[in-house]
Amino acid sequence: MNVHQLMYLEKQRQQSAGIIREFWHFVLHLRWHYQLFILSGGYLLGGVLSPDLDFTWFGIQFLNVHLLLFGGATAYNSFWDNDEGPIGGLQNPPEMSPWMWMASLMLQMIGVLLAIPEGTYFLTVYIFSMLFFWLYSTPWARWKSRPLKSLIAIGISTGFNSVLLGYLAAGNTTVPLLVFVAALGVSLLLLSLYPISQIYQQDEDTRRGDQTFAIQYGVQGVRRFYVAGYFGGLLLISTVLITLHSWLGLIFGIIGVVTGVIVLRKLNKLTAQKGDYYSVMWIKYSTSLAFVGFLICALFLKHSGIQQVAQIAEILLQ
Repeated sequence: MNVHQLMYLEKQRQQSAGIIREFWHFVLHLRWHYQLFILSGGYLLGGVLSPDLDFTWFGIQFLNVHLLLFGGATAYNSFWDNDEGPIGGLQNPPEMSPWMWMASLMLQMIGVLLAIPEGTYFLTVYIFSMLFFWLYSTPWARWKSRPLKSLIAIGISTGFNSVLLGYLAAGNTTVPLLVFVAALGVSLLLLSLYPISQIYQQDEDTRRGDQTFAIQYGVQGVRRFYVAGYFGGLLLISTVLITLHSWLGLIFGIIGVVTGVIVLRKLNKLTAQKGDYYSVMWIKYSTSLAFVGFLICALFLKHSGIQQVAQIAEILLQ
């Protein structure tokens, strides 16, 4: 093998390595761990509130919503943000390439196709969530740069609609009032944590000209918003759960209050510096995992037949 052949092979190897590296960077920007561990609570709650549950389609749409819709929307947002500092779920975000913009949209479009078998209502909610994600990120609308509009976009797309998607994916064709109340509670709960990430991103957001909630209202405003949103949302969700399953709602409320107080103490120590990244991620992961873990247990207890066995045993013992 001559020198030219060796050079050609080395060039091919470098190109292949570059393609693999870019693909991995795109996967990182999907932040699937963030979607599954932090943003899945609303969808799971929809399943808990459902009187029955088709585990197969519920699981398929769970992956669709969190990996394709939320993941694709997150990469779409990362493309336009072009962050150089830490972001939610990524301390050192890699540079994005031009093709990743189209790839992020393609993922969401594949999700739309997967949503079609679930019915018109599910598909409509799915598409509306996608549209709000676009309004949030694209420079032609850039709702992210305005505090109120950003809260509306995030509250509806990842909060309110996630509960509706979970409830509809469970096999329901209509949504009762109590589910809408719970969805509003999830929106408030999720939004209470949303501006916290902006605390350590203020330099990046200022550079882009984004007037975020944290920039406009400061750390103290973020703390006050957290208290109002978190405990307001917790009250709504607990009330709905108590109405349907008294013991479940009481446990949820107790866990929520304890978690909320711990998070508030941690939040009071934030200083609006980039070093707050780890503290903010601790707040988000600990809070979300507490609820997600509880809801997964509740989901299986309610729909796996264990509850029915317990009821039969109780009748026999009487």
